[in-house]
Amino acid sequence: MELMMKAVMLFLLLNQVVQARISQHPCDFPAIFNFGDSNSDTGGLSAAFGQAGPPHGESFFHGPAGRFCDGRLVIDFIAQSFGLPYLSAYLDALGSNFTHGANFATAGSTIRPQNSTLAQSGFSPFSLNVQWYQFNDFHRRVRTFLTQKDDPVFKKLMPKVEDFSRALYTFDIGQNDLTAGLFQNLTVEEVRASVPDIVGQFKTVIKDIYNQGGRSFWIHNTGPFGCLPYVMDRQLVTAGQVDKFGCVGPFNDLAQFFNHRLKQTVDQLREDLPEASLTYVDVYSVKHALITQATRHGFEHPLRACCGHGGKYNFNMHIGCGGKVKVKGKDVLVGKACDDPTVMINWDGVHYTQAANKWIFDHIVNGSFSDPPIPIGLACHRQY
Repeated sequence: MELMMKAVMLFLLLNQVVQARISQHPCDFPAIFNFGDSNSDTGGLSAAFGQAGPPHGESFFHGPAGRFCDGRLVIDFIAQSFGLPYLSAYLDALGSNFTHGANFATAGSTIRPQNSTLAQSGFSPFSLNVQWYQFNDFHRRVRTFLTQKDDPVFKKLMPKVEDFSRALYTFDIGQNDLTAGLFQNLTVEEVRASVPDIVGQFKTVIKDIYNQGGRSFWIHNTGPFGCLPYVMDRQLVTAGQVDKFGCVGPFNDLAQFFNHRLKQTVDQLREDLPEASLTYVDVYSVKHALITQATRHGFEHPLRACCGHGGKYNFNMHIGCGGKVKVKGKDVLVGKACDDPTVMINWDGVHYTQAANKWIFDHIVNGSFSDPPIPIGLACHRQY
């Protein structure tokens, strides 16, 4: 027993020494490469299919800025925390600067490719494997240009070759894979059966980026989409499926099942990729706490969209945020923003407000909801 106690004390002492050394050496990420959906899209879908119009962007950018939000997203606050500029969308041809990374996320993206068009389903053709192809080509072309061409203008707009191995790779994707199945009238059980293949394809992309030199990965799980108006309004649910907070329990259970399998996948990747540092971030718990305890945190009407038109949740899938209708031959704006987005959690029935995104960021940045429990500034250190 005494020998065991000494061993435990020695382990704790060594752990404190390691933690002290790490805390003295925060990560100096020169760039961020982001992959995901609308939760982190800073202009990709807008560049490809037309700008997300007003009132998107009104709270911070004072106009449309490629984000389906009234202002900034969690990825914007992540970049800002490292003193980096907001990420330019890879697909945006005008005004982009990729010196400190690039954003491959697009609204509506899934991990698995969807067998439908954007017009048919609302889901993006830029699934995670396509985002990987784009990153792979971007990485190759940067190496080619920086090593073979002497173009000072180009060099000012591109990351350094060595930055790809020192960058932070962020992921927030998977929710659309689940809702896509539900919107195709699959049962929760049928969607659940597809999860192993979904996380399997996610795993392949992480390995591909690792083989390109990526080492630091910050991976968000998916949120409680059973509390989002666009799901609750569109899907037929029984009273018994609605929990005490007004959310659809089976849909949130599905999200948590996905997260459980995603966590298992990250654990396996830690064994497979010996030089990688993979941080799994429980965004679900943060968002669920915000929605179910909204008043405590200074928010109002957690299930109601700030920007929208009509219905129980101020959401209408046919007349969205910024939507107009014809009245006597004239366009009349009916999808108006609420008076004070800073007290609202949901922006347009699908996405979070800037205020909610800031609250979420503030609660994940210090590592309280991460595995391992390290702040994002130390995400380059392998601690498992």
